[in-house]
Amino acid sequence: MTRRTVLVTGATGLLGREVAKAFRLAGWTVKGTGYSRADGVDVLKVDLESEGDLAKVLDETKPQVIVHCAAQRFPDKVERDPEGARTLNIAASKSLAKLAAARDAFVIYISTDYVFPGPPGAAPYEADATPNPTNLYGQTKLDGERAVLEEYVRAGQQGSAVVLRVPVLYGHAETPAESAVNVLLDAVWKAQTEGAKIKMDHWALRYPTNTEDVGRVCRDVSVKYLDTADRKGLPQILHFSSEDRMTKYEICQRFGEMMGLSIASIEANTEGNDPNSAVQRPYDCHLSTKGLKDLGIDVSTCDFTAWWRREVGAFRK
Repeated sequence: MTRRTVLVTGATGLLGREVAKAFRLAGWTVKGTGYSRADGVDVLKVDLESEGDLAKVLDETKPQVIVHCAAQRFPDKVERDPEGARTLNIAASKSLAKLAAARDAFVIYISTDYVFPGPPGAAPYEADATPNPTNLYGQTKLDGERAVLEEYVRAGQQGSAVVLRVPVLYGHAETPAESAVNVLLDAVWKAQTEGAKIKMDHWALRYPTNTEDVGRVCRDVSVKYLDTADRKGLPQILHFSSEDRMTKYEICQRFGEMMGLSIASIEANTEGNDPNSAVQRPYDCHLSTKGLKDLGIDVSTCDFTAWWRREVGAFRK
């Protein structure tokens, strides 16, 4: 059997690194795209906003699968630079889909649970639930989803592009700022400083999901779709999430317990969204994994506390 090739965009990022690793472990040829951290060998320097760059890398690597992880994924940064976010999350995704469809490549577009409004009582969301983002980040990702799927329909290749929505992610980080979960570990350390007072959200429910698990699901979805002769009947949108339900404050509590550190100076904030804030966050947009289960794909996830104990070397009882 000929070896399959995958191209991972954003391959130097928190998720992209683990997606690349999951395919590599399964014996695929793996190429990535990056920009500032590209090494020019495994990770090629590509400006995703340049259609010429994109066409060149697709022609050079000839991937059967493209996992599109690259995005502006921080809601506050999207608000500060909406045009930049639209260019990367929507326009670049559309160009990539158009070029990939013309070359018969299967695309997984990584999206977010923030496409849903998440009022109390609405979750869990099935893949066919109606999106209605509460912030610009969620809107740019939803518009990116639609752009990718539309390009494949236009090319007569419906079923060869899939949207995979995921919640907040954590994993092996090069810097804590790479993940909204990893950064909370930093907050717990900072809370040890005398006189430190930190307010932490204890309202929105989050379902932190490990990047290793997302990488495995991307690989399994790719194999399932590539091995299906007629993909038109397969779902175009899939959801993956852990079942670990926590507020940011509860995550800090877990980190404190794990490392024997006090979180006395971290104050639980139960007020919810500040009505004056530019970014309104959903209360609960838990994703149902039914679509993946129906495809026979393993949706198990590593245990949050057990993974972090290993990561920080906290083996105390």
